[in-house]
Amino acid sequence: MRTEAESHVIRTRGLGRSFGDVAAVSRLDLEVRKGEMFGLVGPDGAGKSTSIRLLCGILKPTSGEGRVLGYDLAREAEKIKGRIGYLSQNFTLYGDLTVDENIEFFAEIHGVRDLNKRRNELLDFTRLMSFRKRLAGALSGGMKKKLALACTLVHSPDLVFLDEPSTGVDPVSRGEFWNILSDTLEQGVTIVMTSPYLDEVERCHRICLIHHGQTLMSGTPSEVKAAVPGKVYEIESASAAAAYSILRTKWSPTCLVLYGDRIRIWSERGHAEALEAIAMLDSHGAGQARLREVEPSLEDALIGLVSTKDPTGDNP
Repeated sequence: MRTEAESHVIRTRGLGRSFGDVAAVSRLDLEVRKGEMFGLVGPDGAGKSTSIRLLCGILKPTSGEGRVLGYDLAREAEKIKGRIGYLSQNFTLYGDLTVDENIEFFAEIHGVRDLNKRRNELLDFTRLMSFRKRLAGALSGGMKKKLALACTLVHSPDLVFLDEPSTGVDPVSRGEFWNILSDTLEQGVTIVMTSPYLDEVERCHRICLIHHGQTLMSGTPSEVKAAVPGKVYEIESASAAAAYSILRTKWSPTCLVLYGDRIRIWSERGHAEALEAIAMLDSHGAGQARLREVEPSLEDALIGLVSTKDPTGDNP
């Protein structure tokens, strides 16, 4: 039977990184289990990219402690680097090299043996076999992402970090990329990722909400959504844009989101506050509006938890 230590590939307590007087990450508590897809979620500037660089051993922590694949982050970073893959937001491919040559270049960096066999596996795996002689600079955005992933996986890492891997990719290519990630999980690789697309984060086994470099909550997407304080309501109006402008005179943008002909309102006080919104629209002659309670989305959870747990009051 696998021990608790063996079942976790990442475990941190109070992990932090400061740059001078600025704490980019502080009190980061994580537990990532072997073989799962784990998402780091938070608003811009929350510390997601810095957290990943810490976990990769690229940055040295200035506080707290952590272990990745059994190695100490502060003392054994070089051992960690040899067993992970890291696809950063600005992963650099060489545009004047072919697909084949890019994979070969990264294979040489990692000392991969039997390159031809591994390269063919990756080309087949990423559906790039028919493009192997094409210059990387001539690939579409989606194909570049797939090639970057192939280069990241070339040395068969146990753990892969993906920092917003599908940003700037069209929806069809994004779907293909996620199919490849699902296949990667089936091979026993653990994936830790960040993404600005909350529909993608929903696919993770578990997620961690972070804000100001601190852990707000960890759990499955369903557990995180269930932890939203208060209630979420949807207001349907024929003139939703005008209704939204009226409500914004009383409610902050952290409580209101406009979706086409619907307004989503999050309230700690619940139904009474939602009825206040309807009454306000009626008093301003905004026309008939319909109200219904809805299940919280992951976006609602992020907004609600940040708004109620952030001690600084500095909400996104």
